[in-house]
Amino acid sequence: MIRIALVDDHALFRHGLRLLLESHPDFEVVADAASGEEFLAEVESLRPDVVFMDYAMPGLSGAETTERALALWPELKVISLSMFGDNAYYSSMASSGARGFLLKDSEFDEVVEAVETLCAGGTYMSQSLMESLSQSIRSAQKPAPVTVEADVLSEREVEILVGICQGLSTQEIADRCFISKRTVDKHRANILEKSGCKNTASLVVYAIRQGLVEV
Repeated sequence: MIRIALVDDHALFRHGLRLLLESHPDFEVVADAASGEEFLAEVESLRPDVVFMDYAMPGLSGAETTERALALWPELKVISLSMFGDNAYYSSMASSGARGFLLKDSEFDEVVEAVETLCAGGTYMSQSLMESLSQSIRSAQKPAPVTVEADVLSEREVEILVGICQGLSTQEIADRCFISKRTVDKHRANILEKSGCKNTASLVVYAIRQGLVEV
C-alpha cells in the first residue's frame, strides 16, 4: 500500500483528489493538510511515501514546505501541483526536491503514473508540462550559466543535455553539434549514468537544478 499525503489550501480540490486516490486499491491517503505548516507538524509521525504539494499557498510556499519536509522525512517523494503551466515554479520546486510535476487538471491516469514512477525511483512530468517547458527553454534569450562541476559532465555532454531539454530530436541534436546520431545516443547514455537520471523528465529536472537551462 502506498501512503499518500495531500497539501493544498483549496478544500474542494483536496476532497476531490482524495476520493479519486482512495478509489485505487494500492493507495491510502494518510494526511490531508490545508497548509505547509499543518503538513510539517505531522510528516514525521505519518511518514507518507508520496505527497501532492500545491505550489502557491498562503504562509509557507510549496517549495519551502518541500524543503523542510524532506529534511524531516528524506524518504518522501514530492509531486508538485500547479494550476497553470507557469514556468517560474519549476526551478524553485525542482531545487527544493520535487521529483514529480503535474497540472491540477491532469487526468487520473497521469496521477497514478506519477505516483508509481516516483515510488519506483523515477521522475515524472506530465506531457503537457514537458512540451511547455521545452518551448520555454527553446525561447530563452540567452544560455544559462554553467554551474555544474567540470568533472561531472563534459562541455559536449552539457550541449547534448540542453538540446534534450529543448525537445530536439536525436537527429536535430546531431545536426547542431555536427556529430552522428550514434554519437548523440552514446553521450545521452553517459549523461544518464553520470547524473543518475532515468528518463527525459529527470534530465530536465537535473538541468534546471544545475542551472544549465533557463525557464
